[in-house]
Amino acid sequence: MLGMLAAGAAGLAAAPYLQRGWEGFLGAASQVDATGLTGLLPNPGGFRYYSVVGSVPRKDETNYELRIDGLVDRPKTYTLPELRAMPQTRVVADVLCTDGWRVDDTPFEGVKLADLLDAAGVRSEGAAIRFKCFDGVYTESLTLEQARRSDVLVALNMQDKPITHEHGGPVRLYVAPMYFYKSAKWLSGITVTKKVVPGYWEERGYAVDGWLDDADRGNATA
Repeated sequence: MLGMLAAGAAGLAAAPYLQRGWEGFLGAASQVDATGLTGLLPNPGGFRYYSVVGSVPRKDETNYELRIDGLVDRPKTYTLPELRAMPQTRVVADVLCTDGWRVDDTPFEGVKLADLLDAAGVRSEGAAIRFKCFDGVYTESLTLEQARRSDVLVALNMQDKPITHEHGGPVRLYVAPMYFYKSAKWLSGITVTKKVVPGYWEERGYAVDGWLDDADRGNATA
């Protein structure tokens, strides 16, 4: 009996390390899996890993840049240290994917997208945002009203840790009231446009407004 208890305790102690190892394997495998089948593998952490390209370059504080341009008065390119030095906002919400998986009460922390847009000075004809990613393929969109919500972040942390490459780091979009495909990974560009330009999945049949069923669709600003 004591041996079984000891084995059980050892298993519990090792569980976080095993989980991180499995998550690391899934993340690495997803980068070379063009079929998306790795996204079907079980993951105790809840998240699934998927990329629309076979390989994504890695970025860090030495080479990451986020460009804000389009219909703005003050285009700007931010480095990772500059984003980290800005006021940070924490949002805790459930993450839901159209594939059916979810991770409840997930904390994200980063710069409110509204703050970056205000700093850039959106012109009167600006009505929407187009997001680009450094995988070279993925894009997303929001209306300007949606982008100004207080629960839409340019996120630097997830689950109280810097966002890893596998999770779309070092910087990703986080749109709390919408399905997770709207929260573009590997964010590199924010362009203000005159109208909504459908993103990668919207061009393939997904809803442009990917609201969660119970989302507050009002202009949640703060």
